[in-house]
Amino acid sequence: MLIGKLKSRFSNQLLQGVSWLALAEILHRIMRLATIVILARLLSAYDYGLIAIVFLTIEFANTFTLQGGITKKLIYASDADLNHLANTSYWMNWIIHVIIFALQCVASLGIGWFYHDSNVILPICCVAATYLILPIFAVQGALIQRENRIKVVALAGLTNSVLSNVMTIGFALMGLGIWSVVLAHVLSHVSWITIYLTNHSWRPKGKFTLDGGGEILRFAKDPIGVELLEKLRSNLDYLLIGRFIGVEALGIYYFAFNAGLGISLSIVSMFSTTLLPYFCEVRTDRQKLKQRYLHSLKMIACVAFPLVLIQSLLAPFYVPLIFGQKWVVAVPILIIVCLSGIPRPFANASEQLLLSLDRGPTSLKWNLIFTALLTIALCIAVQWNTYSVAIAVLITHLIALPLFTLWVARSSFPSVPKHS
Repeated sequence: MLIGKLKSRFSNQLLQGVSWLALAEILHRIMRLATIVILARLLSAYDYGLIAIVFLTIEFANTFTLQGGITKKLIYASDADLNHLANTSYWMNWIIHVIIFALQCVASLGIGWFYHDSNVILPICCVAATYLILPIFAVQGALIQRENRIKVVALAGLTNSVLSNVMTIGFALMGLGIWSVVLAHVLSHVSWITIYLTNHSWRPKGKFTLDGGGEILRFAKDPIGVELLEKLRSNLDYLLIGRFIGVEALGIYYFAFNAGLGISLSIVSMFSTTLLPYFCEVRTDRQKLKQRYLHSLKMIACVAFPLVLIQSLLAPFYVPLIFGQKWVVAVPILIIVCLSGIPRPFANASEQLLLSLDRGPTSLKWNLIFTALLTIALCIAVQWNTYSVAIAVLITHLIALPLFTLWVARSSFPSVPKHS
């Protein structure tokens, strides 16, 4: 009876967290759909290609901010260590983000040369301004996640989405082109500041300090390495297509990802935000941890699998109807990359499990192997066209990720008996 009540409580806790994020994600997708429809009709494939390059840059730069690793450390930290680690994280965030801002502005010149297009330089410098905003609310956001207040996380994300999409649509209708996306991305960060600072009382105390910074870096290095490899895998196809096939081809491919796999990847992120604190709460009890892990996989299967299949089947109908006939060429790519999203949330849940068990190095090794396999496949596929690149992405994910998920489950719970 007691086990049943505990299992029900754990299930409800995960379900509530995911439900809040799911509600925010649904509303975000409604807003985002309206934005994509308008942009698809106002922007060219070349404009989409430029947007892809700009946000490819910021995706990689985000990894080096250490934010993902710092957040996970604050979630993982003991109550006794939390206060001084939070203060140190605050000052570390400012130092790192200012450096990243400067480096991204300098790197924009090399990126313009790499893609043979100087039109990306100024937008890249503009989006780098977000690094001067993030340290204001980063610690509060991490502490809210630690406390499993997923409702606040969902509210912050939804508010940012509404503000960003409304501004993007407004700027696009004013004829600002790719600047409609760039300016909205930067200005909408005011929502994160407002929500997180309003909903958490933590503020930096005392003088500048880096006490415990080494501990944060030691813990963060594996999550950061994993995140960097994930970003490389997520954007390597963009990088290669833009360089070897062309910016316009990249625009078509980028549209296909955003109109298709973007929804599936949002689900991956939604579960990821919830699962680490959900696992960490019981990391010392292997039986309860196993129950939570298996329950999370069941929830993922019930949500992600049917959604991806339905979206793939309906793509030939909704793309020309909603986005316009000029994007029909992207439909085969959309279907292929969308199907590659099926095993991704399962593998992501397994990585969160490894981190909760303090097996970060294992996760990093796996990501190195998987990134190497995907790189080889993409370097071969890019010799033909964007369709072959999409097929390479699909095959690699369908083979490698299920094997990883199975291995993590067996290696993490080798001797834990099944509950009768």
